[in-house]
Amino acid sequence: MTKIIIGDFEGSIYPEGSGYTGALELGFGLDGKRKRLKRKGRTQEKVKDKLKDALEDLESGIRSPENYTVAHAVEDWLTRGLKNRDPDTVTTNRILAQKHVIPKIGKLKLKDLRADHVDEWLDGLTEQLATRSLQGVHAILKRSIKQAQARDMVMRNVAMLVTTPQGRVGRPSKALTFDQANAVLEKAQSSRLHAYVVVSLMTGIRTEEARALQWDHVVAWVDDEDEWKPVTDVGFDHKRFAVHVWRSVRAHGDTKTRKSRRTLELPQPAVDALREHHKRQAAQKLKAGKAWKANGLVFCSPVGTPLDAANVRRAFRLITKKAEIGEDWTPRELRHSFVSIMSDNGVPLENIADLCGHSSTATTEEVYRHQLKPVITKGAETINNVFVVEAARKTLKKSVQVA
Repeated sequence: MTKIIIGDFEGSIYPEGSGYTGALELGFGLDGKRKRLKRKGRTQEKVKDKLKDALEDLESGIRSPENYTVAHAVEDWLTRGLKNRDPDTVTTNRILAQKHVIPKIGKLKLKDLRADHVDEWLDGLTEQLATRSLQGVHAILKRSIKQAQARDMVMRNVAMLVTTPQGRVGRPSKALTFDQANAVLEKAQSSRLHAYVVVSLMTGIRTEEARALQWDHVVAWVDDEDEWKPVTDVGFDHKRFAVHVWRSVRAHGDTKTRKSRRTLELPQPAVDALREHHKRQAAQKLKAGKAWKANGLVFCSPVGTPLDAANVRRAFRLITKKAEIGEDWTPRELRHSFVSIMSDNGVPLENIADLCGHSSTATTEEVYRHQLKPVITKGAETINNVFVVEAARKTLKKSVQVA
């Protein structure tokens, strides 16, 4: 047995098993019991170093277990740090953590993690991940260590000292041309996603807003009462319709920002699609019987449950494939296409910003408008001019050919 002194404390190191065990006498606790700090190692020097580190942690308030790793910190954050977050956000963070954080850097003890480790880890991912995904995995590590700091498991957040590198170039978002948009609308007619595609393309609403849209937020203008009323109360036998874009599938059901809440008048093709969709959904409800989930959703599964984002993507790619424009398209690019069509047809950028729920043309340069905006009609007017006129031209051409 070897006697040692570390700081103000005495202790000893003695052989045990295939190595050594060291113990420091820390005095007595409030309960009258003796307090001892123990560490194990292969050599006496390693044990002494461990006791020094443990004593420093103890004096600084750190109470991290000897074997507490980066993986433990990340798992703790995934369990505790994502409460009340959107389910899609939770899933994305868990996938990134389990694929790129825990396997690559998780075995390191948290207290031994250095900025160089984080740099090397991120640099090793630059050929695999786009810059945005790199920022995501880096954020997971930073937030995990921050939570560990708050629980006195580590002194410093070394991940905060590292700059996220540039990743591989991702695929930029793109927009449908006018001809491509017409082809998509035509091929979507046989899809259960038809109304979803029409409304998304012709109003520019976000995919998460479309999936959360409820029938009582589809409204008709009632001339006799001089106000907008839900179609669930007054039906579709009216001339003007609009949608209240006040919800999304994000956490708490709100839109991307509170300023994104807006009311948009619907162009005629969108009204027609929703009218037919409402009829089909009523038939689905009867067929489902007791299995139907009364969520009031406009776009839902055959039993009334919310649409899964991945299923929507797959269904949309089938439509673009039939339209012969390829499968490398996502539903969110219907919104990009809406903006492109508006711009091509001379709609001022300020109006486009309003239609899309942005604060301004630069999104950050001006203050957001009032939380609840009046009904915006410009989008419906333009879409009617673009698509309805085109449909009339095609009909006239067919008539001439028959004659």
